[in-house]
Amino acid sequence: MPPVAAIDCGTNSTRLLVADEDGRSLTRRMTITRLGAGVDRTRRLAGDAVGRTLAVLREYRGIMDDLEVDAVRMTATSAARDAANRSDFLTAAAEVVGVAPELLDGEEEARLSFAGATADLDPATGPWLVADVGGGSTELAAGPAAGRRLEPRAVRSVDMGCVRVTERFLAHDPPRPAELEAGRRFVAAELESASSAAPGLRGAALLIGLAGTVAAAAMLDLRLDHYDRAAVHHRVVTAATVASLLDELATLDVGARRARPGMEPERAPVIVGGLLVLDGILGHFGFPACLASEADILDGLAMSLLPDLRRASRAE
Repeated sequence: MPPVAAIDCGTNSTRLLVADEDGRSLTRRMTITRLGAGVDRTRRLAGDAVGRTLAVLREYRGIMDDLEVDAVRMTATSAARDAANRSDFLTAAAEVVGVAPELLDGEEEARLSFAGATADLDPATGPWLVADVGGGSTELAAGPAAGRRLEPRAVRSVDMGCVRVTERFLAHDPPRPAELEAGRRFVAAELESASSAAPGLRGAALLIGLAGTVAAAAMLDLRLDHYDRAAVHHRVVTAATVASLLDELATLDVGARRARPGMEPERAPVIVGGLLVLDGILGHFGFPACLASEADILDGLAMSLLPDLRRASRAE
C-alpha cells in the first residue's frame, strides 16, 4: 500500500508527515512560515506570509511525489480561521498540493491532536489532558482510552498561542514586566473560561504538551545543538523548568534568545509568548510537569487516511 501524507498549515509553522501503511513516519518536515503574522490585528493574511507558505508547500509536494504518496490530507487552522481573505490562500494551496485544505474548527483540531498524541500511550497512564499550544490558538482535549478507539470526553479551542500573545501583549524587546503580567492575566482568564465551559478538561492524570513551544522547552532544557526527535519525544518537562525558562528568556532580547543553546532561531521572537501559555496551563490545571509529544495532529490526520486505503487495497 502506498504511503499517505498529512500537511498542517498553522499560524507559525507549516508541517508535513509522510507515513507508511502501519502509520510509521517516513519523513517529517517543519518550516516556520509565520502564515498568521499580523492576523490578530488585521484579520487578513499578509501577502509575504502567504508567499512563504506556498513556497514550502511546493517543496512538500516534491517530497510527496518522490515518495509516491497516494493520499493527502491538508488542514488550515487558527490563522486561516481568523482571516477574511482566507479563500485566496486556500485556493492557491489547493493548486500547489493538489488537494483542497480543510479549514478545521478548533474542536476538530483538538480531537485530531488528541488522537495523534495518545495513540502510542499506555492507557493506564490516562486519563490525559492534551494541550496543543499553537501560534494563534491552543487546543485542549481530555479523555481516557476507550478500547482501541481514543476519544476525548471534553474539547475546547482557546484563542491564545505564541504568536497571538506576542503580538497582542509583548511590544518591547525584551518585554517589559507590565507586558508580561498582562499576558499572564490574559492566559489565566482564557483558561478559566475554557475549563468553566468544559469541566471535563479537569481531573486528568497526565498533561501531554504538543507543538513548537513544548518541543522548544524540551530542547532548551536539554541544551541541544540540533533537533533530535528521539530526545524530545516523551521528554518530561517540569513546571519548574518552564517557569525558569520563562524568567530567563523574558529578560533577553531576540538576538540573545537565538544564541541560547537549544533555541531554534526562527522561534526566538515568539518563545516568551508560548511559554506564558504553557506556564499558564501547568498552573491552572495543577500539573507538576508535562510530557512532550512529537506525535500530534499530523499523526491524527495520517491515521484517519489509513482505514480507507486498507479497505480499498483489500477490495482490489
